[in-house]
Amino acid sequence: MPKCTINGKEIEVKDGTTIIEAMHHHDMHIAHYCWHPGLSVAGVCRLCMIEIEGMPRVQIACNTVVTEGMKINNTSQKVKEAVKWGLDFHLINHPLDCPICDQAGECGLQEQYMEYGKYDPEMAEKKVKKHKVVDLGPTVVLDSERCILCSRCVRFTTEVSKSNELGIFNRGDRSEIGTFEEKPLNNKYSLNTVDICPVGALTSKDFRFRQRVWYLKDAETVCNGCSTGCKVQTFFNKEGLFRVKPVYDKEVNGYWMCDDGRDLYKFVNREHRYLKASHREGSGWTQVIPGAAAKEAAAAVTAAGDKLALVLTGQYTVEEYEKIVSIFSKDLKTKKIYHWLNNKETVNSFDGLLIRGDKNPNTKGLLQTLQKHNISTAWSELESGLASGAIKTVVVAGPENHAFFKDIEEKVQLFNKAGTVIWLQAAKNPALEKLSGNAWIIPMKSYVEKDGTFINHAGQHRKFKRVTTVVSESLTLGEAAELLAGHQIMVKPESNLLVEADRQADKVTVEHRKKNEFVFKRGAL
Repeated sequence: MPKCTINGKEIEVKDGTTIIEAMHHHDMHIAHYCWHPGLSVAGVCRLCMIEIEGMPRVQIACNTVVTEGMKINNTSQKVKEAVKWGLDFHLINHPLDCPICDQAGECGLQEQYMEYGKYDPEMAEKKVKKHKVVDLGPTVVLDSERCILCSRCVRFTTEVSKSNELGIFNRGDRSEIGTFEEKPLNNKYSLNTVDICPVGALTSKDFRFRQRVWYLKDAETVCNGCSTGCKVQTFFNKEGLFRVKPVYDKEVNGYWMCDDGRDLYKFVNREHRYLKASHREGSGWTQVIPGAAAKEAAAAVTAAGDKLALVLTGQYTVEEYEKIVSIFSKDLKTKKIYHWLNNKETVNSFDGLLIRGDKNPNTKGLLQTLQKHNISTAWSELESGLASGAIKTVVVAGPENHAFFKDIEEKVQLFNKAGTVIWLQAAKNPALEKLSGNAWIIPMKSYVEKDGTFINHAGQHRKFKRVTTVVSESLTLGEAAELLAGHQIMVKPESNLLVEADRQADKVTVEHRKKNEFVFKRGAL
């Protein structure tokens, strides 16, 4: 464990640690582009300059290992001058795209320029023109003029995704990032290249030009796309959620996440959600406030007696399972509780990096809760009970993220054999319109609207906090269970709404809604 001194502070590091790693682990700022803690060292940007006592020239921190007694600084005028000149070379051919660049507001080049930049241009030559708006594949767009050739994206496809789509082509100031012929950037982790791009060279087709980052708030949660349970950051404002990015988690997802997980914010937004409950009795549907609907449906639940069944999917929290299973097994006196498992053929598959075949974030949490309450009913029992008339009322905790449940129509037909179906679900699904008889659809809260715990495939407890509220009157699974059992509870509409409660009544234009109310932190220039 060698000791060294960096900017006057003595620290101890593991043997073999580079200077930039030491500074990174101790929250010390250093200019850099090409170095990334999840990739190999390239040493091409030449910005992570440091002075080492006893050495006549400045060195790069990313490829210099700490040795015992080393005295390092990156605050001297000599270092600042070196960084400034390095930055000047990066800017020689860089276009003035900041006003229209999607990276504006979170661009490493802007940040370094404001800290080290030279304000008087010294180049008489014209800038080298390169390709702009290059379609690299289904998810990513390249602007070659903005690229500083840090090679992060190339190293990612070589070392992490191992898909090898990207390379650096041509030589000198004509060098460009690109894909190999007939090999587009089309892997399940492609958007990580956008995350690690320090400038606006790689942008996401999905997020591109949709929001300026300074109009967005952000908060951490856990991805509910599969049983890995990646730690993620959601970005949102009063108009909705706009993107999801990974947050470093050493034990689970490292620095990365899959592209499928990034799309899961979409079903959370209001246009894809049930805003009111619906009740079908006869030929038509009527809309009801969710809490009132659950109270009304309680009569059918309590009247069902031993002909009541509960169907659960692995999409809810441990806390919600505990509440609903406890109420149904103890208060409503039914052990007819069943696990609706999707993707049975691929449930145990794994791609070797992050993606799991089990597309539910909390299958383990559900199974543990059922085991705790001594419930071990087989799905075949539900099918035979519906066929024989032994089950007359079914409460379904439907999949929150129904994109991975391809059998919803099939299950609707199965549950229609019961006289009453009470379906609890967050996102709209046209298949539910085919519910017949006495049917209810009651809106649930999504994963960004509640606190809770998922237990991932490895048994790790993934705790998360509420991000914001999208549909204020929607219920948690626990609240729905209480109301269906006839219990009296107070369900208060939540404040801090992501979207205005009544968009139809809101006559304020989008432009007027966009205020800097979301900018709580302003960095020093």
